[in-house]
Amino acid sequence: MSEYPWAIEVEDLTVAYGDEPVLWDIDVRVPAGKIMAIVGPNGAGKSTLLKAIMGVVKPVAGEVRIFGKPFDPRRREIAYVPQRANLDWDFPATVLDVVLMGTYGKLGWFRRPGRQEHKAAREALRQVGMQGLETRPIAQLSGGQQQRVLLARALVQDARIFLLDEPFQGVDAPTEKAIISVLRRLKEEGKTVVVVHHDLATVPEYFDWVLLLNVQVIASGSVEEVFTSEFLRRTYGGRVGTVVAEDE
Repeated sequence: MSEYPWAIEVEDLTVAYGDEPVLWDIDVRVPAGKIMAIVGPNGAGKSTLLKAIMGVVKPVAGEVRIFGKPFDPRRREIAYVPQRANLDWDFPATVLDVVLMGTYGKLGWFRRPGRQEHKAAREALRQVGMQGLETRPIAQLSGGQQQRVLLARALVQDARIFLLDEPFQGVDAPTEKAIISVLRRLKEEGKTVVVVHHDLATVPEYFDWVLLLNVQVIASGSVEEVFTSEFLRRTYGGRVGTVVAEDE
């Protein structure tokens, strides 16, 4: 029996804060084994869509399926990397402490991380280029280092789907290169990666699937098919410059 083709299916999804719809009648399918960008202007509902997929935000209507089944957090199929700016980096913890937090879901609250978990955490730090900094307090990290630690915390969860909210925002060039290298390796392993992304210029280089979102779905599909000037103008209300070549 072949692998189910869709990692994520969102059907008729509407999310509202009060009387104001943040997402309206969203239909989107994410193929398994792809790296997908979610692109759109501020207030388009990009971060909310990630939270709705995980069940953190309750929709007014619609449903989300993960590999053809209703989302169940107990299956631990999704790892989430939140926006770095939303976290408290003054919390008294070391780099290794934070990465080990990614193992708590499998261990439960009554077991402490053991040798296997420490090994996995150190390997994840190596993958993101943070080896040797395990004992550094997180308050002493640069923005790029913080982002790498968050990615390492997600890696130890060994999930099938990775959701990242603006992982390239405000990081230096070496960190951006390190992150995209890890994401490509996840794809090679058959994982599915979904990234809220703001830099239109790097979409064709970094991603093979894209969702153009502005409260409603403007377009969704392969980068070659839907990342066009016309769809971008519709997404950004005509305020976007020429960032992709016109179709020949």
